[in-house]
Amino acid sequence: MTERNQGWLLVVPVLAVVALAAAAAWWAGGARQASGEREAEAKAGQPQSITNSVGIELVAIPGGSFSMGSAPGQGAADEMPARTVQVAPFYLSKYEVTQAQFQAVMGYNPSAFANPQRPVDQVTWLEAQSFIEALNRAENTPRYRLPSEAEWEYAARAGSAAPWFFGNDSGRLDRYAWFGRGGDVGTRPVGRGAPNPWGLYDVYGNVWEWVQDCWHEDYAAAPPTGGMWSGGDCGLRMLRGGGWSSPAGFARSAVRGSYAPHLNDAANGFRLARSR
Repeated sequence: MTERNQGWLLVVPVLAVVALAAAAAWWAGGARQASGEREAEAKAGQPQSITNSVGIELVAIPGGSFSMGSAPGQGAADEMPARTVQVAPFYLSKYEVTQAQFQAVMGYNPSAFANPQRPVDQVTWLEAQSFIEALNRAENTPRYRLPSEAEWEYAARAGSAAPWFFGNDSGRLDRYAWFGRGGDVGTRPVGRGAPNPWGLYDVYGNVWEWVQDCWHEDYAAAPPTGGMWSGGDCGLRMLRGGGWSSPAGFARSAVRGSYAPHLNDAANGFRLARSR
């Protein structure tokens, strides 16, 4: 082996290490930005969580930017093209809305898998809107709402650009999510798994979560801001996160589901948002 060849073999691993370090620094930079904003809000007296009149705890989600969607070859066509989105600060419920909380506001429980601490299921998008309207009236505020698609994905990722907030290994999903169950096993009580880095539980699995947006077939011409994307086919409303029967590939941050707003399903529920 010549000295020239020896030198080249030494350079290759060095270049690989530099590339990996650069990628890690990019991801860490985004996470530090959001973390820094949370610390600044805490110092400014902005509450990091609030609990409302029916016991729903909402976590303060910091503002920031992220890459929404999937790169080619890493997701479905409706998750593309990936784009940078700027999201304003908002609150999002720590857990999916439970049956007890839904019952307290609406006076009934539509769920197929009855248990006060399980997420409300078999709830339509229209029923979620009725719940929000009733809660806003009860608390004399206009601030409660469903999250937008962009807000949901931003909060689920919690600073991560990987398919799951914990990385690329779907083998770790069991620690965080209730998914891939067959038969009539159904949901489980909220908060049984570990949370994501921003303190949100069950962002993957348990129930698909209604969001505000209408269906768009992909992200072509999607806005760069995190509010609801206007237009689209409102005969379908969007759901995110996968449900208790979903395989791991459908319980990812970027996966998009849709369903008619007047129809229910035993795997559909929702998570509550509140504007700052």
